[in-house]
Amino acid sequence: MTEHIKIPDIVPLIRYVADGTQTVFEYPFPIFASTDLEVYFNGVKVTADFSVGGVGQTLGGTVTFLTAPANNLKVMLKRELPIERLTDFLEGGDFSAAAINAELDFMIASIQQVERQNDQMIRYPEAENPASFELPPKSARIGKALGFDENGDPIALTANIVQQAPNYTASGVGAVIRTMDDKMKDIISVKDFGAVGDGMADDTLAINLALAAYDSIYLPRGIYRITSPIVLRQNQRMTGEGQTTIIRAQSAGFNAIELHEGYITLQNLRVEKGAVGVKLYGVSQPCVQNTIKDVTIWESAIGIQLDGYDDTAKPCYWNHFQNILVAKPSQHGVHLCVTDEGDTPNANKFIDVRVYSLGSNISGYGFNIEAGRFNNAFIDCEANLHTDALACFRLGAGADTNLISNLYTETQASIPNIQLDSGSQNTSVINLLSASAGPSIYDLSGGKYTAYNAGFPYKNKFDKTIVKDLTATIMRYDTAFINEVTPATIEVDGSISYYLVSAFNGETVMELPDPLDLQGQEITFKKIDTTGNLVIIKEESDTKNPDGRPIYLGGPNDYATVLSDGAKWMIKSSNRMAGNTRYYDGTGLYEVDMAVDAYMLSSYSGALEARLPPANAPEAIGRMVSLKKTDPSVNVITITEQGGDGADGQDQLLSNHFDAITLVSDGAFWRVLSRFDA
Repeated sequence: MTEHIKIPDIVPLIRYVADGTQTVFEYPFPIFASTDLEVYFNGVKVTADFSVGGVGQTLGGTVTFLTAPANNLKVMLKRELPIERLTDFLEGGDFSAAAINAELDFMIASIQQVERQNDQMIRYPEAENPASFELPPKSARIGKALGFDENGDPIALTANIVQQAPNYTASGVGAVIRTMDDKMKDIISVKDFGAVGDGMADDTLAINLALAAYDSIYLPRGIYRITSPIVLRQNQRMTGEGQTTIIRAQSAGFNAIELHEGYITLQNLRVEKGAVGVKLYGVSQPCVQNTIKDVTIWESAIGIQLDGYDDTAKPCYWNHFQNILVAKPSQHGVHLCVTDEGDTPNANKFIDVRVYSLGSNISGYGFNIEAGRFNNAFIDCEANLHTDALACFRLGAGADTNLISNLYTETQASIPNIQLDSGSQNTSVINLLSASAGPSIYDLSGGKYTAYNAGFPYKNKFDKTIVKDLTATIMRYDTAFINEVTPATIEVDGSISYYLVSAFNGETVMELPDPLDLQGQEITFKKIDTTGNLVIIKEESDTKNPDGRPIYLGGPNDYATVLSDGAKWMIKSSNRMAGNTRYYDGTGLYEVDMAVDAYMLSSYSGALEARLPPANAPEAIGRMVSLKKTDPSVNVITITEQGGDGADGQDQLLSNHFDAITLVSDGAFWRVLSRFDA
């Protein structure tokens, strides 16, 4: 060795499970010679058909086998030193630093070896000072069980004492006496069926045997390696010791845990790897009313998957997920889908479900609701994803009526926080905290969602909302600007409430939708160009045109508002409506109140004064009014102004049958626009 090795603080032993192809295995601790490393297959020492590399290296080396150990074979590599010293330093000889370092290294390595062996031994706590460390003599312990007396010292007990009845009574009134054998059956451990939980043994069979025999099983602390899915069926319960109970799939080629039926409970454990960490789908019964609680799922391709599968009579409904962490999924965190002809997953509840990439790549979505309807609820959930993700939360084309409340989303990339695909509808989003640089709500659904305190820059979006008492400080209308390059017909779909239409390049037809689906909705159209090209408002069938006929907007700023009663369109207001007209026959003074556009006046019975309001009166400013003498008498109609000089500074006279005049107020004076004298 050109440089002495160092002895790091590390256990000089490592275990592997072979996969049938791997030939090189690392050991992370130093050895002094190749003979210091011992190799074991399934606990049996192996002495040939391998070579050892890395001798004298502080960080260890490798063992290379001529033939790959068989699949599932347990391989153990450990440092085993002889506890001896066969060298001496000579009196008066050279004091070599390399020699003393090598001696000290060997001593420390030997101490580590003894410490490892001691760690596997049963021993008294250091605070105790027992009277005896010795077992009873062999003659006294033959056929007996090891126990402890009232002082805590070892004694020999009859082997079947724990089966003697009765020997257990609960405290409290009404408690009955039970045998310990009966008492121990209250909790069935997978270790009762041979599970090891060391991360090396294949515990698949033991867990499935326990589930075949009992409806409720317990997994103590340990790592349970599985090579095929663990399947839970109707009414079963599987629970562990929280994060210290680990179910680890051998590969990504199968699902770790599957729930095929209903009323199942899975809680207090950790699931690692697998194609899907926990998959729910109705195989033999409806997959309903299952509870998954206090579970973490690590490094699965998909963390949780609910699949409507192939039979609508076996749906995936009413399942409950609470306090779940999905960490490092490579595809999706939570996935709702239908892989065959079944129904979509409906009415499932996800509460405190967190999907966290922890810096690992993810190719899909945190939550992917590809298909799911009718109040799947996601409450207080989170998606914190790697920049490779497509979106934090996605509602696919098969998503209908899903509820999202208090969602937190985050990435360092410009991906959508929530993505609504075309076909998704009736999504409700309440209180969204979006920390991704992408859009808060990326809407491809055509507005088929409602939102409150969600999104940017518009936090609120309501759809088909009834408000009985509303105070509004600002109101804005969904407005569309129409300016086609050629004459065109535009299909109005009811999603816009105000259309500004330019017919500059040719006649433009605004075709109304069927009023059946839009009861109570009103739509306003306004022509904004100065050409003579028409804007025509009509219904496709011509049977439900507004008030029975198309509306023609021909002049600049002509407008019309139409309203659906559910059966037909009706005109609510328009400056193109037929003017209201009033007829009056009398003598004396008649006050023109500006309530109508045209006054038909008869002075047949005697002279008549028609008095206009002041030109600056609010009801007069900018208004146009026409007055016509309708009788053939010689009685004159005099048009005057209250408090003023009259139109164009003088009273106007209508003397003959059919005389007519049109006036307008500019706010200061009445002006004559036109006059006809018969």
